Amino acid sequence: MATLGVLAYMLFLLNPANQGDLLPYALVIVAESVLIFHALLSMWTILSAGYEPRDFAYHEAKRSLFSRRRDDADTMFIDGEPVLIDIFITVYGEDIDAVRRTIAAAIAVRGAHRTWVLDDGRSEAVREACEELSAWYVRRLSSNGAKAGNVNHGLSIAKGQYFAIFDADFVPHPDFLVETMPFFADANVAFVQTPQTYGNLDTIVARGAAYMQTVFYRFVQRGRNRSNAAFCVGTNVIFRRAAIDEVGGMHTDSKSEDVWTALALHEQGWRSVYISDVLAIGDAPETVEAYSKQQLRWATGGFEILLTHNPLSPRRTLTADQRIQYFVTASFYLTGICPLLLLLVPPLEIYFDLRPMNLSITAGTWALYYFGFYGMQIVLAWFVMGSFRWETLTLATASFPIYAKALWNVIVGKDVGWQATGARGKPSSPFQFIIPQLLFFVFLLLTSVVAVWRDWQNGTPTIATAWNVTNTVILALFIGAAARESKRSPAPAIVPEPVETPLRTVVSRPAPRELETAR
Repeated sequence: MATLGVLAYMLFLLNPANQGDLLPYALVIVAESVLIFHALLSMWTILSAGYEPRDFAYHEAKRSLFSRRRDDADTMFIDGEPVLIDIFITVYGEDIDAVRRTIAAAIAVRGAHRTWVLDDGRSEAVREACEELSAWYVRRLSSNGAKAGNVNHGLSIAKGQYFAIFDADFVPHPDFLVETMPFFADANVAFVQTPQTYGNLDTIVARGAAYMQTVFYRFVQRGRNRSNAAFCVGTNVIFRRAAIDEVGGMHTDSKSEDVWTALALHEQGWRSVYISDVLAIGDAPETVEAYSKQQLRWATGGFEILLTHNPLSPRRTLTADQRIQYFVTASFYLTGICPLLLLLVPPLEIYFDLRPMNLSITAGTWALYYFGFYGMQIVLAWFVMGSFRWETLTLATASFPIYAKALWNVIVGKDVGWQATGARGKPSSPFQFIIPQLLFFVFLLLTSVVAVWRDWQNGTPTIATAWNVTNTVILALFIGAAARESKRSPAPAIVPEPVETPLRTVVSRPAPRELETAR
């Protein structure tokens, strides 16, 4: 039904008889075309989500995953052969309590494995936590290649045939390996990805960021299994070492190493698997700053693929379905820029009497088709999440400066520094990151006053006024969240600890008894 609503709205917009003034009509067509394209592809992918990757071979492999001999009861077996598994926890300045929780949970994961903490933050507190909890600790000489470089350095030390990656704030479930390892009975499987699920839904930003990804992880990624196009999201994932070796390690030339690495593996003919089981719970960005940096990093990676490695190019060794899915991935963040175009449409009518649609179209007709698209999206979200999450609408509308900046950075080749989403540093005001939103809010607020006064004088309410007031309220909610955030006591800044002189790579091993257990 949502798909039919999208198609009806598309035909309504493209009907030449409905065209209004050129400038606002062009803004609407450009924005809605991007949104409709992605909505249709999402619907098509979601309708493929019934594909079940757990086949007979998976269940057979799971049944024989553990040996019945007492001396190696915790060792995992694939095709009758024992396997060595490494679990990497990437750390870069995250809260030490969160890091400790993740280390403890990783060590407790069922199945013989070694837990490695790859610390690019060079923290003595993290090193001491590893010694206390009996995890391997690795501190490298430099931070080249950011997170991907950190993992590649870990791979130069660890020698397991398989390795899992967890961000420092994602706590793995004890059965993570039990549920994912049986897929590797298929020699073509390169990695198994599980969803990102968040437990810290305490702020508007955290709830909005978490809810925005619900449909993607619950349905879209699962639907991509049918096309062998489910991609890595950087955490809660386990790889086959041989597959990563074949593509030269984790991709280090982008801030979105996860999707680039998955693309390289798919181009080499490897298979990916996504399961929607929640096997790790982490922290969503809680502040405007953390959210802005996370989205800027993700959007930059997507635009890099779109502009430098177009998946639709005939040079790409991908299937037709994979080309489409990766093109959707690469161009997805264009949907985040579309609200900027749509925010400009009501002021054009209010100030210049320029309308996107023909005057002969009644408000009821417009509302009918408009609801067929946007209303059905809300209904679909309600079906998925059990209610309408206004926080998602707020963040989706107010994030356009982030995505516009990411696109511009890729076009001009500007590099932005990498920072972990959960990393803590010097406290800063959230208003430093939302200056464009503040300026737009002031403009829309003044425009709403003008529009209400005009409608009062004319004695007739208009769609433009209602539309503009709605946009103003949405931005006001976002700015209100930033205001509440600025009033909270800032977390103490984490001062970088002095690094040993001269710089050196540090590898700290756990106690001998733990070495014997994880052998």
